[in-house]
Amino acid sequence: MSERVTWTIEQGVADVRLSRPDKMNALDPAMIEGLLAAIDTLGQSAGLRAVVLSGEGRAFCAGLDMASMAGVGAGVDIAARTHGLANSFQQVAWGWRTLPVPVIAAVHGVAFGGGLQIASGADVRIAAPATRLSVMELKWGIVPDMAGFVLWRGTVRDDVLRELTYTAREFDAAEAQGLGFVTRLADDPHAEAMALAHAIAGRNPDAIRAAKRLASHEGDAAAVLLAESVEQAALLRSPNQIEAVMANMQKRAPQFRD
Repeated sequence: MSERVTWTIEQGVADVRLSRPDKMNALDPAMIEGLLAAIDTLGQSAGLRAVVLSGEGRAFCAGLDMASMAGVGAGVDIAARTHGLANSFQQVAWGWRTLPVPVIAAVHGVAFGGGLQIASGADVRIAAPATRLSVMELKWGIVPDMAGFVLWRGTVRDDVLRELTYTAREFDAAEAQGLGFVTRLADDPHAEAMALAHAIAGRNPDAIRAAKRLASHEGDAAAVLLAESVEQAALLRSPNQIEAVMANMQKRAPQFRD
């Protein structure tokens, strides 16, 4: 845990918060390191069932802190893969997709540039109606390079993504929902995200993890169909699957084992 990113875990749900409220959680080197540490630690946390990702203060994340990041790229080979498929900057967004459990982003205030890409790494994004968003990189003469193009593929229409990237214009949460950047709106996105995370935590954790693997599968139809069958075969008649059935039949809360 760092001063820039904090988290607690209760009842299997991690409450992760970007914590630089005086700068609207803008990304500086310490924030990047804090996010990388959070992803790495949570990926190894036994009993984890779901993650809620949010920002403290007035915003989710205002994107790069250009002043503090100005000299960071000098001498850094960003083409080097430091985290599997990704470099360090991509991992702070892509890494949420690599966690074995669902991640829900609670977005408010602004989600600009890198902030929008980090939110897009979540499985589900719940935004306050007044939230402002932007694929902002072209404002600074650069392109989105924190996994955005991979994360937006399949959720945002190609021509829409091109327009927003080329113009760097701001759009509100209602438009973001219609375009595919946001899952749904809520007046209190953090409370909604926590409620959803706890609902997920009450399901068979083996099936939830299998479902995330299937949702992330990059194969063709034949590969995905086979993956469905393999995942289902492993779940059927397993202890947690039997417990899910028994709990439903007996109208009680299930007691799953990790």
